[in-house]
Amino acid sequence: MFELSKIADLLLRPSLDALFLCAAGLCICIIRRRSVIGLRLLMLGTTALVIAVLPIGSWPLEALESRFPEPTALPPHVDGIIVLGGAINLGLSAEHGVPTLGAGGDRMTVFLALARYFPDARLVFTGGGEATTGGVREADVARDFFGGLGLDLDRVTFERASRNTRENALFSARMVQPKAGETWLLVTSAADMPRAIGCFRAVGWPVSAWPVAYRVSESSDWAVPSLANSLVNLDWATHEWIGLFYYRWRGWTDAWFPAPEAGSSSI
Repeated sequence: MFELSKIADLLLRPSLDALFLCAAGLCICIIRRRSVIGLRLLMLGTTALVIAVLPIGSWPLEALESRFPEPTALPPHVDGIIVLGGAINLGLSAEHGVPTLGAGGDRMTVFLALARYFPDARLVFTGGGEATTGGVREADVARDFFGGLGLDLDRVTFERASRNTRENALFSARMVQPKAGETWLLVTSAADMPRAIGCFRAVGWPVSAWPVAYRVSESSDWAVPSLANSLVNLDWATHEWIGLFYYRWRGWTDAWFPAPEAGSSSI
């Protein structure tokens, strides 16, 4: 099932689908001049690319990033801090022997800052990813990254078996055994936060959102568009929205679109 989800994720990327439609349409037009099917495929793919660079193309990601508000202040007490994997480029890290961060690298740096601000808090890094040929997982790279920046590794629980957000929550809860009434912060990319919060709630672990790594800015909606950035954002948004529906269908989250609890406010 995990392998099938990865294949589905690849096939449902708008950027690849749009480029495939353009390429298929162009090839058909070259082989068969004035082909109606070829022209329609080419127009459909081109239209998708144009929509991606328009301001409306950022709306699906913006809706995700704004679901949980940015923290306005540090809480007076924190029992623990969790950071989700996904910010490490595992292949490059294993190939070159040094930790290499990818998109969402803010997760790691913000987690480190919070860990130093709350020296008594328990710390959790959860993420295995797909192991490299040498068996290296995200948690192994994270250990080197945090250790190299001076974090006391005895404070950190490294969960290295999980491959997705549901397993992040489930495996971490089994290892940590959080107690009722404790205050735990969850650090991950803002767009990932709704699905992540839903997963942790589903396993009985209420956590407070600490969203980071924003990609959409309201002030830049009408700036000179970048096709590459727009397609990346659209792919990410599509991945998250499909993931939200799939996770809820499987019973892995507590709501279709998890939101802050009623009566709660920004930290």
